[in-house]
Amino acid sequence: MTSHARLERTALVEAMREVGPDAPTLCTGWTTRDLAAHLVIRERRPDSSLGILLPQLAGYTERVRTQVMEAKSYEQLLDLIDSGAWWSPTGNPLADGVVNLAEFFIHHEDVRRAQPEWGPRAIPADVEQKFWSNLRIMAPLALRRAPVGVLLTANGGRTIRPNRGEPTVRLDGQPSELLLFVSGRQNSARLQMDGDADAIATLMSASFAL
Repeated sequence: MTSHARLERTALVEAMREVGPDAPTLCTGWTTRDLAAHLVIRERRPDSSLGILLPQLAGYTERVRTQVMEAKSYEQLLDLIDSGAWWSPTGNPLADGVVNLAEFFIHHEDVRRAQPEWGPRAIPADVEQKFWSNLRIMAPLALRRAPVGVLLTANGGRTIRPNRGEPTVRLDGQPSELLLFVSGRQNSARLQMDGDADAIATLMSASFAL
């Protein structure tokens, strides 16, 4: 059976092929070529991936990403993403439900929502449930230094309180949109926000990082 992560991987690659190597993305300063190189080293150069989490190693990660981007054509980069890397900690199918589905979804939306005429797409209910599970782990890490308190609500129902603080801003919507928000795509996530206007503005401009 084809996994949701595999489907999202394929859809991401197709979107990147469609817009070409120089299209903008939601990743500040990155074109689709830059993003493609990031996705390749994420799976195929695990030695460089620590720079994504540790600021002191970010320079090394960026050097590796740039080297790969310059050594490979855009089509070669996309082929490497599409084929995956079964031997890699993040390329292994065992990682699909834990990290890959969310990773590919976020970057797929990075490509889609940076284009001028993007529109919403339907996310299957079981995928939304997986994203809610991802949020329970990701949100406390991403929002641990948020300048205000945050309450995440899935369509008016289940809630996650990932941090403590006052005043509190309540974010309500699909888990997929909440996932985009806590990954730093605040201005592109489609959510209902309730709370003090100044607190909302502060949260919208905050920088989140895992």
